[in-house]
Amino acid sequence: MPRFLHRVTLGVALGATLATTLPAPLRAQSDTIAAPKTALFTWRDMVLMGAFVTATGLAAPLDRHIAKSLQDSAVQANHFLGEVADVVRTTAAPGSYVIGIGLYTYGRLARNERAADLGLHGTEALVVGQVIGTVLKGAFGRQRPYKDIDNPDDFKFGRGYSTSGDYQSFPSGHTISAFAAAAAVTSETSRWWPNTRWIIGPVLYSGAALAGASRMYNNRHWFSDVMFGAAIGTFAGLKVVRWHHTHPGNKLDRWLLSGTVSRAPNGSAMVQWSVTPDFTAR
Repeated sequence: MPRFLHRVTLGVALGATLATTLPAPLRAQSDTIAAPKTALFTWRDMVLMGAFVTATGLAAPLDRHIAKSLQDSAVQANHFLGEVADVVRTTAAPGSYVIGIGLYTYGRLARNERAADLGLHGTEALVVGQVIGTVLKGAFGRQRPYKDIDNPDDFKFGRGYSTSGDYQSFPSGHTISAFAAAAAVTSETSRWWPNTRWIIGPVLYSGAALAGASRMYNNRHWFSDVMFGAAIGTFAGLKVVRWHHTHPGNKLDRWLLSGTVSRAPNGSAMVQWSVTPDFTAR
């Protein structure tokens, strides 16, 4: 099992790295460098959030039924489902962080702007999503299904801030990570290759959905936890990427996407930092 998991994670990282080395249309590069300032939130965001909130509300009455169905002895005895759940859960977290930081590091060392950009903004989306999720987990204080699978309505304000993780069910943190990564990567790559969004998006979002399903299979989250986690992760990924590309030259990008890392004559690493990006690979 560990060998299989390592291969899956390595495959995802390798695929993302190779994608950043493909030539991008000149127009997409120009948009990345000099995008006009626009509103961070639009009416489409309101529609999307409304759809997620509605979906979460519709999911809540199904929480107990779905949890019990997934904990059926025949379902739990399926070794294939168990292995898939382990793989997608680990790929979502900490795998997403490993891949994001790895892409950023590769981009800095190889002076590949798109790899560094994707790694940095993807990791930022993960952090933003997790901060929001952690605050909400503590505030809602929802009981996890393994505590009492017959009581999905056990909420208590502030209880989730305790040291025990038994009351940090809503929303799902792994689902947030999976959807934040999917949204950030889809948003970034659609700027380089607009025609591929209908390929990359469905693949990544399907994987993110599997991560949420794995948390229900492992009896760690309710269905509505996963739905709201998907909402937070999606918005975190979309808004982080949008903010960076509508604020070109922002301080964070100037700091983390500037300078070079090279090898000194004596064989040691040499870091050179500047206040403006110094990428030569496009």
